[in-house]
Amino acid sequence: PRPVQVALIRHLPGEAGPAFTGTLRARREADVAFRAAGRIAERLVDLGAEVAEGQPLFRLDARDLRLALAAAEADLLSAEASAANAANEAARSRALLAAGHVAPAFHEARETAARAAAQRLAAARAQRDLARNRLDYAELRAPSAGRVTAVLAEAGQVVGEGQAVLRLADPAERELLVQLPEGVAATPEAQIRFWARPDAVLPARLREVAASADGALRTYAARYSLPDAPDWARLGMTATLTLAAPRAEPLARVPLTALHDRGEGPMLWRVTGEGRVAAEPVRVLALGEATATLATSLPEGTPVVALGAQLLEPGTRVRPVQTRLAGSLR
Repeated sequence: PRPVQVALIRHLPGEAGPAFTGTLRARREADVAFRAAGRIAERLVDLGAEVAEGQPLFRLDARDLRLALAAAEADLLSAEASAANAANEAARSRALLAAGHVAPAFHEARETAARAAAQRLAAARAQRDLARNRLDYAELRAPSAGRVTAVLAEAGQVVGEGQAVLRLADPAERELLVQLPEGVAATPEAQIRFWARPDAVLPARLREVAASADGALRTYAARYSLPDAPDWARLGMTATLTLAAPRAEPLARVPLTALHDRGEGPMLWRVTGEGRVAAEPVRVLALGEATATLATSLPEGTPVVALGAQLLEPGTRVRPVQTRLAGSLR
């Protein structure tokens, strides 16, 4: 085998693309609301507070809800009495019908009245359970652990059922929300630099892009997740998102002595696993004093002949005697 000097292919980092400003948001953020209407009697948490699942957040004035529960319980007692009386009358009518003392039509009327009373009893029980649930809804509890990012109501305010009173965010998963113009495509990978920490550069990955543009801004909302967000990255912080410049194929920088042309265009000698060389065509983008920048489809770490390329033929057996450091290709 012919002794050769070998260099390893190292892809060049992508150039910086366009940059946009965004804010750090929680991936899961929800507006929390009462499931019953009433006047707020007490607010139990402050803005920015950390809450646990099931922790009380607000309380309503429950006097009207207690009255509604008392009325529902009274209706239930009345319905139970009516249902019991109708059932007894139907039983007596059944006995009289068997003895031949009443007409079938009279008995059918009693049976119908008993069934209607039983249905009214079921409806009264449902109304009692609903009133009991509404009384329980007078205390608003946190549906999950998180941080309070907005307080939308105060004590003394009358709120309707389903009206948001507080915004709760889960800070465990954080992402950057940016608005991209129509002519910019969101890249899968990007870098984030926070204004408060300009020296720290964090990697980000695209999670979702809005399917339609905003009606007023004509921009598309894109969310980039931060898989390893540091503790100092707090919700609401401002950051700059830098997209990766689009590139059709990877770039590499090799020594000029690795280039060879056999009349079919520039090429490199790739060292195969069997210790032989194979020709790999490349596209030269730039030439320097000692190196060349190429567009190549060779994978990262592929060994190529760095010296003596003009002395080889396809299939020549070679023996690497020296491997260039990765830094020599950059």
